[in-house]
Amino acid sequence: MLTKEKLNRLRQDIVFSDKLAGEHLRFHTTWGIFSPREIDEGTRLLVEHLLITPTDNCLDLGCGYGPIGLFMARRSPQGNTLMVDKDFMAVDYSNANAERNQVRNAKAMLSNGFDHIDPALRFDVVASNIPAKVGKEMLSLILHDAKQRLNPGGRLYVVTINGLRQYMKRNLNEIFGNYEKLKQGRSYTVALAVNA
Repeated sequence: MLTKEKLNRLRQDIVFSDKLAGEHLRFHTTWGIFSPREIDEGTRLLVEHLLITPTDNCLDLGCGYGPIGLFMARRSPQGNTLMVDKDFMAVDYSNANAERNQVRNAKAMLSNGFDHIDPALRFDVVASNIPAKVGKEMLSLILHDAKQRLNPGGRLYVVTINGLRQYMKRNLNEIFGNYEKLKQGRSYTVALAVNA
C-alpha cells in the first residue's frame, strides 16, 4: 500500500530535460499524459526527420506536453506553432513548457483534431505522432483536414506504429497523391505527404 508521502510524490510534476535533434528542452509532465517520463521512440524518430524552415507556420496535432511543437517552434523562429490536443492537461502542460523554455512563438489550445482550430489558419507543416488506437474514422478526418489546411507545398509528417504503415501509404497516396517513407525504425515509421 502506498504511503501518504509516496502518493504526494506521485502528484508532483515529473521533470526531465532532453535533446531533440540538437534542441535542448526541459519538460514538466504528469501521469495521464502520453509518455510522461521521457520522449517516446516514435516522437524522437519523427523529430529527427522534420524539415522546418525559419518562417514555417506549424501545427503539432495531438501535442501531449509539447515536445514536437516546441521543437518546430525553435526551428521556425519567424513562424508560429500551434499545438493542439483534446486533453486539457496536455494543453496546460504544453503552454507551461513553452513558457518554461522561452519559446514565445508557440501556443497550445484544446481541439479534437482540426475541429476547434480557426478555419482561416493555414500551415506549412503539420506533424503528428498518431496514436495507434485513434480509429480509422478519426484518422480519415485528420488526413483529409490536413490536406485542406496545408498551404500549397505544405508538408504533413506523421509517425505511426509499423502496423499502420501500409494503411498510411494507401491513404496518403489517395488523399495527397503522394507518399514518402522517410524512415522505418524497429517499431515506428515516419511518412511524409506534400500538398501539391
